[in-house]
Parts: sequence; C-alpha cells; structure tokens
Amino acid sequence: MTHLPILTTVVTFAFGLAVFSRFLSRRHAHLLIWTIGLGFYGLGTLSESVLGFTYHNSVLKLWYLAGAMLSAAWLGQGTIHLLVRRRGVALGLTILLAIVSIVAAVSLYTSPVTAAAGAYNVTRPASAQYSAILTRTGLTLALTIILNIYGTLALVGGAIYSAFLFWRKRVLINRVIGNVLIALGALMPALGGSFIKAGLADWLYISELLGAVIMYIGFMQATYAPAQQPAKPSTQAA
Repeated sequence: MTHLPILTTVVTFAFGLAVFSRFLSRRHAHLLIWTIGLGFYGLGTLSESVLGFTYHNSVLKLWYLAGAMLSAAWLGQGTIHLLVRRRGVALGLTILLAIVSIVAAVSLYTSPVTAAAGAYNVTRPASAQYSAILTRTGLTLALTIILNIYGTLALVGGAIYSAFLFWRKRVLINRVIGNVLIALGALMPALGGSFIKAGLADWLYISELLGAVIMYIGFMQATYAPAQQPAKPSTQAA
C-alpha cells in the first residue's frame, strides 16, 4: 500500500489548487484558509510518501505536525470563516490558531527522538512506528488532541449544519449533497486513527485517500453552478 500516500498527495494538491483558484476569483477568506488546511494535509501525505523510501527525523516530524496536528484544525478554521458572521470572531480565532500552530511546531521540533529511529523500517507505515521514535511532551499531546477535536467538530459540524440549512429551504440540492460528502470525507482520517489503535496501520493510507477524494467531490458538488433554464417566451392573447 506504499503507493497510496503518493496518490493521496496528488489528489490533495489538485484539490488545494481548485480551492485556491476559486479564492482568486471570489476573494473569500474561508477559501484561503481551506487552501492552507489542504496544504497541510498534502504535506502530511507527501512526508508519508517519502518515509516509504527513506527516513529522516525532520520528515517524520513534518508528517506528524502537518498530518496529525494541523490539517484538521485549519480545514475546520476555514469553515469557521464561512459560517461565523460576527465581526472579528473568525479572524481572532485564526490568529489564535496561528499562534497555537507555531507553539505546536516548536514543541515538536525541539523534542529529541529515541534510539528507535535507527531501526526505522521503510517497508512499514510511519503510523505504526512513530510512537516509539517521537518524544512527545505533554504539551504536544495536549495540542494534538485539542487541535483535532476543534478542527473535526468545526469541519464536520459546519458541513452538516450547512447541508441542513439548504435542505430545510429546499434550495440548491447540490449543496446539500456536497456538504454531506465533505462531512463524510472529513471523518475518514479520524477513522484512520482508530485503525492505528487497532493495529491496522495500513488502513490509514486508505482512509486518507478516501477522505481527500470524497471531500474533493463534495467541494466540486457544492460549488457547482447549475445552468439556469432559459425563460419561456411570453405569449400575448390574439
């Protein structure tokens, strides 16, 4: 399954480019934040790809930082920008998230690795070996939990809430479907964490790929603009 992270990286960066392209045309802040989140998601799977061929401490730490700590949080923050209308709240939370992200990076990269790094096996998933290599402080572990809970609740909850609003109004059914798919895709990497705990580390690759693909399809569905039907010509009484 070592080829799956490569495919996931290609899909994720293509997704990110699509979102960034839409940002350039619309200039909405949530699209830029989503682009950053997808960038972290892609860096995580790219690092995972590299670790399937060779090992380096900084690559393993990048994999953990980008994939396990920051991607969900920044994707969720994009949804916060989309849904929270109260002036200054979304911006304030984004600034706070940026500070927390820097703290997380410093905490992780200043921590030493264990001697188990010398026995890293490129034929095994990084997710099956990192816990014996990375020295994660209490701060790193706490931030990992907080960032993932925050991001997952914001992204999944926001997508479900948006789907409900469009469904209730009986308008733009494509956005209902798109948001449901985004919520489903966002849950896939979270399921991957459960697979790791169950000793099925290889399944993380599948969950990451499914997550990227399903969210991409959901985004394209939600942003699809159906062609308007031409108005019927009016008829005048003879």
